[in-house]
Amino acid sequence: MSKDIRIKRGLTLRLKGEAEKQVVEAPRSKTYAIKPPDFHSVVPKMVVKEGARILAGDELFFSKYTEEIRFTSPVSGTLLEIKRGDKRRILEVIIEADPTISYKDFGKMNAATSSAEAVKNRVLESGCGAFIMQRPYDIVADPKDTPKSIFVSVVSTAPLAADLGFALKDKVAAFQEGIYALQKLTPGKVHVSLDESSSYLKDVKGAEIHMVSGPHPAGNVGVQIHKIDPVNMGERVWTVGAEDVAIIGNVFLTGQFHAERTIAVAGSEAKEQKYYRIQIGANSSDLVGQVSDEVRLISGDVLTGDKLSNNQYIGFYHNTLTLIPEGNKYRMFGWLPFTYNNIHSNSKTSLSWLFPKKKYELNTNLNGEERALVVTGEMEEVLPMDIYPMQLIKACISGDIEKMENLGIYEVAPEDFALIDYVNTSKIEAQEIIRLGLDLMITEVG
Repeated sequence: MSKDIRIKRGLTLRLKGEAEKQVVEAPRSKTYAIKPPDFHSVVPKMVVKEGARILAGDELFFSKYTEEIRFTSPVSGTLLEIKRGDKRRILEVIIEADPTISYKDFGKMNAATSSAEAVKNRVLESGCGAFIMQRPYDIVADPKDTPKSIFVSVVSTAPLAADLGFALKDKVAAFQEGIYALQKLTPGKVHVSLDESSSYLKDVKGAEIHMVSGPHPAGNVGVQIHKIDPVNMGERVWTVGAEDVAIIGNVFLTGQFHAERTIAVAGSEAKEQKYYRIQIGANSSDLVGQVSDEVRLISGDVLTGDKLSNNQYIGFYHNTLTLIPEGNKYRMFGWLPFTYNNIHSNSKTSLSWLFPKKKYELNTNLNGEERALVVTGEMEEVLPMDIYPMQLIKACISGDIEKMENLGIYEVAPEDFALIDYVNTSKIEAQEIIRLGLDLMITEVG
């Protein structure tokens, strides 16, 4: 029997350019890349050298401080380049792909009947440990920890985000096997959150099902954890992306690391707004071509994604590629409510609240500059968690660890503050501030 979670606070931001429900095979990229900066707090140690031949599933690097966490290749081919930045920091591990993928064989395994230790070893050796994230801190989970529960959200409420229910339509068996595997990693429950588009998964075995409804950020796993099994000091909760559960399941069903994503190309500037089946780490230009300076290309959704340039690679965890107008044009008297019809604002000073169903073509313009934090209540309107967001942001800015703990730093991740970035009139970078606060907690508290 499922349990309902109804979120009331938040904001549904409707944008033009939603991807139509049609999956096509993407053109094969000549090169793929795994980007260590995608794995926050991981310091990579390379296992292979440039020029080495590798199979899909072969280890590329591991975490310097947690050697059990391995990162494996999504394709077979030749390690073309290890791109480094300042202080020789590894930025990209680039692989020149074979025309046809050859896989390392880990051997088939029944997750439901195997021991917990065997399941954990298989998850780690195949590189699937990179898919498991930890709360608090929103970092790759330490396999030496034992989580009190594991959460999987099959709900996507972010603007133009890929419909996870649609993406998993043909991966139900692999998703089920992945749930069986996750069961072995915790003495607690595996919680799976669904909405209308993913309700066909309500009969999945081995998990507690929750039906989620409401505006964004209802789909954020952090909001669901807060409502179901909050994180307290000293506790660990693990989270896994919906498609990543299917990848884990495939490792057990086939014995191979099929690093496949169903990615939505969306946004008003996208020439073809469709779903594509790709391998993790594909080159963005193979999907959308060369993008002009008038277009912002984003790996991820518009609220939490990363800016890309031409010929750069899609993020490891991202299943959306968004193209919207660049915010390099300014409006004369743009603050007047009747001047432009295509302005959206959560503030009542705009007339957009009169048209709740209208879709907008928004750009990246901030429409203002950074200014002092003022108590308005606008942050609380879009954060459906029982915390004080402005006070927590101030505590992070000042580095007051005791206040951060008392105000709920263990329960949040940067993505939970994405809407605050959008609606707050102070124009502060709330996600960046929360990330720095979390990093301080890792350093000082651990």
